[in-house]
Amino acid sequence: MEKILLLTGDDADYRARLSGCEISEDPTQASIWLAEPARAATLLRQGHRPAWLASTFAGVDPLMASDLPRDYRLTNVRGIFGPLMAEYVFAHLLSRLRHLPRYAAQQDAGQWAPHPYATLAGQTLVLLGTGSIAQSIARVANAFGMTVLGVSRSGDAKAGFERVHPVAELTAALGQADVLVSVLPNTPQSRGLLDAHALAALPAHALLINVGRGHTLDHPALLAQLDAGALGHAVLDVFEQEPLPPASPLWSHPGITLTPHIAATSFAEQIAQQFLDNLARYRRGEPLAHQVDFTRGY
Repeated sequence: MEKILLLTGDDADYRARLSGCEISEDPTQASIWLAEPARAATLLRQGHRPAWLASTFAGVDPLMASDLPRDYRLTNVRGIFGPLMAEYVFAHLLSRLRHLPRYAAQQDAGQWAPHPYATLAGQTLVLLGTGSIAQSIARVANAFGMTVLGVSRSGDAKAGFERVHPVAELTAALGQADVLVSVLPNTPQSRGLLDAHALAALPAHALLINVGRGHTLDHPALLAQLDAGALGHAVLDVFEQEPLPPASPLWSHPGITLTPHIAATSFAEQIAQQFLDNLARYRRGEPLAHQVDFTRGY
């Protein structure tokens, strides 16, 4: 039986859920790693190699570094994070739309002051990315009566999207956004995509939410748009440097709501089940589900 190396922040939980598997703490003996990408990258740099590395995250950025090998099979987690991301996005949308932070402050002050609010119905949501996570968000948006537009490399039509624009039409799509949500992965094509030119295409009332990767968004350009009153608000969960440095101006800007990369924290039971399903394929010699293309980074 293949030996499995656990490299997670919750090894005891995973060990309990993989009771039928042989777990090893020796990377020279384990042909399969169930691992967080950053932890696995450390061992790869030390010369250790798995036959198969099953990432416990959807994003595998640390494993794409140019100094790391790619002579093994790599899979990631899919189909789990979409609903969690959708919950995060709509928690922020509804909280702002219904003035919940304002009412909390009024409650503390003992103030009774109703405020008019808008509705999500009829608003346009633009999603950067049209994969499984974006599709989960789109389904919820459709249920609220929103118009959903997408932006992808191909511009191919997707269920749940009224229209999908190719990246070449990015500014045309952004110009229609009441809400912009980026779920883009870390690729060379997505780096700096939301630069000053792209942000200037957004309507001044628009809300921007970034739950994809921090490098997609030009933060100095974002701050300039907010300071000029040319953007409604930004909700940021991901950053190029994490943890975000204490000196970053993003912390204290009134036009920014900031969270510490928690939009879709994984649950061990879901990941373990997906791993076991893939392990059965591995033992049967079948293609693995959710295999990562090293040339694309996802």
